[in-house]
This record gives sequence, structure tokens and C-alpha cells, in this order.
Amino acid sequence: MTRPISVQLYTVREPLTADRDDVLRRISEIGYTAVEPYDPTSDPEGFRQVADDLGLRVSSSHAGALLRQEPAEVFDAVATLGTDLVIIPAGIAHEEFTTADGIARAADLLNGLAEQAAGHGMRVGYHNHWWEIEPKLDGRHAIEVLADRLAPEVFLQIDTYWAAVGGADVPALLGRLGERVIALHVKDGPVVKGEPHTAVGRGVMPVPEILAAAPGAWRVVELDECATDVFAALADSHAYLTSLESL
Repeated sequence: MTRPISVQLYTVREPLTADRDDVLRRISEIGYTAVEPYDPTSDPEGFRQVADDLGLRVSSSHAGALLRQEPAEVFDAVATLGTDLVIIPAGIAHEEFTTADGIARAADLLNGLAEQAAGHGMRVGYHNHWWEIEPKLDGRHAIEVLADRLAPEVFLQIDTYWAAVGGADVPALLGRLGERVIALHVKDGPVVKGEPHTAVGRGVMPVPEILAAAPGAWRVVELDECATDVFAALADSHAYLTSLESL
């Protein structure tokens, strides 16, 4: 049994700023039953009320703010949203993933945050872009070297599209990372830096093989920049992923 399909709300960041409640309603009407916020400290109580009213579960929350403000405040906000999975989506310098020493520093940072998160009943995860994939150390992607240095409680959310852009065989990478991966960002497009994304199933990503390589992971749709109407793309993505839900 797979988890509900979620949406990373960065996908709809512009309309969300204009009318949060309407955007959440439209996402619910498409058929999604989970969302992944990216700004947990922005009215978490109000967000939770609307999500609950719509039957939307918070699968996890991105929280780059953990690197910029008091972590306890962020953990409290995420708890209000109703999840215990807090994900660092960026904020560690790209260059850190090009050397063993830099990766060790990144791991130490994440492990330290994980210790603090445990005191709030939470887990910390890390979300990749292309720059944790493209560099290789001794033939292994930097994200794999990082995984070796992470404390057991730190998880990974693999952005499957950026992993492909970085040169990874994504299903094989997921197989090597194994149970460390508890969430995926599922997106599609031409797999070219700087080009907009498409609805899932409309690009060149091997989506069925990716999902089969991490069958228990959260599937979180994200379209960083969309080539078409974003809500239409979200609807098409949901229809496609629902058709694959046996994987």
C-alpha cells in the first residue's frame, strides 16, 4: 500500500501568496490528499485549520529556516502543521559536496540538527539538487558519500529529477540508498538545466522504474518551473501517478 500523493507547495508559490486557502482547495479538488509546505513558520495554525477542513494531510515540511533561525521555533511550527518530518532543501554551499571534508561538514550539520529534532519528536531529512549528484568521489555520487556519514535517524528526500540532471541512474541510485530514502520529489521534463518542467508522465523521466525502486517512499509532486498551466499540470500528474499506484 503506497502513501497518498503529495504536492510540494513551492510548485504553486505565486498563487499561494495571493490566496492560500483557494490554492489548497484547488489542490484538494484535483484529488490530492497531502501537501508539503515550504514555509512552516508562516501562520501554521491557520494553515493546519484549512488543511484539516479539506482533508489534506501534511506529508512533511521543507524548512530551510532551520539554517537561519532558532531551530526550536521551526520545530514547533512544523509540529503545529501535523508532521514529524522536517527537510532541509538548500542552504549548504554547493562547494561542500565536491570534497570529502566538505561532505563531512555537511553531515555534521545535519546530524546536529537531527539531535535537536529528536528532542521535539521529529526527524530531519535532506533534499538534493543536482550539485549533490554531479560531483563524484571515488566513483560515487556525493549524496552517497553523505549518506554514509549521516546518523541513522537522518533521512533523504531524493529529488528524482535533479538526480537525473546531475547524471545519476535514478532507479539504481535509489536502490543503493535503500531505506535511507523515505520521500521522493517526483517531477518530469526534458532533464536539462534551465528548461521548464512538464506534468509527470509527459517528459523523459523513467517514472515507473523510479517508483518501483522506492515503493514505500512518499511521492511528492513538484514542478519548479512549469511549461504549462500549473494546476492543469498538477491534475495531469495526479492522474498519471494514480494510474501507476500499483507500483
